[in-house]
Amino acid sequence: MSDVTRVKHGRPVHHWRRDLVELAALFTAVAVADAVANLIGHGPDGPALLVISAVVLLATAGFHVWWARRHGHAPPTADTGARDAAPHTGGTAPGRQGHGGDRAQEPAGGGASVDPAHGALWRMRTTVRDEPGSLAALCTVLARLRVDILSLQTHPLADGTVDEFLLRAPQELPAAELSRAVARAGGSGTWVERADAHDLVDAPTRILGLATRTALDAAELPLSLRQLLGRCTIRSLPASSPAARTDGGTPVEGGYDGTEMRLRTPEGGVITVERPYLPFTPTEFARARALVELDTRLGPRVPRSHDVLTLPQGNEVKVRRADVSDVPAAKAMHERCSQRTLSMRYHGPVADADRYLNHLLGPRFGRTLAAQTASGRIVALGHLLWDGDETEVALLVEDDWQRRGIGADLLGRLVTMAVEAGCESVYAVTQASNTGMVAAMRGLGLPLDYQIEEGTLVVTARLDATPVASRPPYERAERH
Repeated sequence: MSDVTRVKHGRPVHHWRRDLVELAALFTAVAVADAVANLIGHGPDGPALLVISAVVLLATAGFHVWWARRHGHAPPTADTGARDAAPHTGGTAPGRQGHGGDRAQEPAGGGASVDPAHGALWRMRTTVRDEPGSLAALCTVLARLRVDILSLQTHPLADGTVDEFLLRAPQELPAAELSRAVARAGGSGTWVERADAHDLVDAPTRILGLATRTALDAAELPLSLRQLLGRCTIRSLPASSPAARTDGGTPVEGGYDGTEMRLRTPEGGVITVERPYLPFTPTEFARARALVELDTRLGPRVPRSHDVLTLPQGNEVKVRRADVSDVPAAKAMHERCSQRTLSMRYHGPVADADRYLNHLLGPRFGRTLAAQTASGRIVALGHLLWDGDETEVALLVEDDWQRRGIGADLLGRLVTMAVEAGCESVYAVTQASNTGMVAAMRGLGLPLDYQIEEGTLVVTARLDATPVASRPPYERAERH
C-alpha cells in the first residue's frame, strides 16, 4: 500500500491535502524545467549547464536510494493504520482460549528480552482460573518485570489450570517479588525455583529422550520418573510387601493423591513417588503411567555390552551389567565366599540368599555390575541402589579375587553411573574394619564424609566434583 492512502475498515481512504501537495510539486517541476530549457538554449554555457544538471540529478538519485535503504522500506506505524503495540505485552494472545492440546503449542516468547549473560533462569508453576484473559493478565505482569517466557506447559484441572513456565528474569529480581506479582495477576499456589540450561529442552523432546532411555534399559525407569517429575523421592516396593498389595487401595493402573503417586509394576510391585513441595497433576500422572506401561510392554532387558578388564597379574575378567537372570551364578559366588567377607558386605549373618539377590539384581532397585571370568564364573558384584532420593553403592568380591583392583574398578564405574544419573552423592555402609572398602572410596578422589554409629561406618562421597578414578561403565578398548 502506498503512502497516499491508508486502510480503514478494509477500504482505502484518500487525503485531499496529500493530493494538493503533489499537484503543487508537479507545477513547480514544470516551471523549473522550462527555465532550465530556456537557459540552456539561449545562454553561452548551455552544454556545461546541461552536464552539471545531469550530475546533480544522479547525485540526488543516489542520495535517495541510500536514504531509503538506511531507514527501511516499511512505513511508520502511524501510516499503516495498525494499532500501536502496548508496551511489554508479553507477546501472548489477549485471552485464554481454553486448555486443549492446541493451546499448549502456542509460542511462549514473552515480554522484554533479557540479556542471557545477565538473566536468571526460573521454573515457575501457578494455578489460574480457566477463563478468557487469565493467561494474558499473567503474561502482562511478567512482561512489566522484564521477565522473558521461554516455554509454557498447561496442566488442566477440574476447577482451573496449572501453568508451568520456564522464565528468564533479571538477576536482581528476587523470587518473592515474582511470586507477589503473579498473585496480583490472579495466580495461586505459586511455586518458584531456580532452573538451569538443561531445562531449556522443550517438553516433547525431553519426554521422548526419557522414553528412549527406559526402552533401552529397564533400570532407567526410576531415573526417568525422577527427571520427569522433578525433585522427588522414589521407592520401589516388591510384590511381597503389604503396602504393594492391590487390596491396600492401589488400583492396577496406579493412582495419585496430592503429593503422592503410586504406579503398578509388571511384577506386581508398586513404585511410590513423593513430592511434598508440589502436588501432582493429572497430566503428570498420565506421563508417568505411560513410561511404566512402556517398560511393562518391553519386558526385562539390560544392555549386553561388556568390557575386558586386565588385572595387574595378567588375568582378564569381563565387566558387564547383571540382572535377575544372573541370580544362580551370584548365589554360587556367595557360597564360595567366607563368612567374614559376607559379614563385611551384609553387616551380619547371611541367610535366604535367593530373596535378597532377586532384590539386588532387580532393575527396579538399581543397577548391578558383575566381574566374570573366561569360564563364566562371577567373582565380584557391584551394586548401585536407588534408596529414595539417595543412592547407595555396595561391593562384594570373592576371597580369592580380592586385592587385585576389581573392587576399585567396579566402584569407579558405579560412581560414574551415578553422576550420569544426576545423583548428588553416593554412600557406602560398611564396617570400620573394612579397610578395602574405605581405601576404594578414598581412591575416587572425591570429597568424603564419615559417620560412625555402633561400629557401622557410613562413607558419603559428594559428586559435585569430577571423579578422578571413576570410569564409564564400558570404557576399555576391547568392547563387544
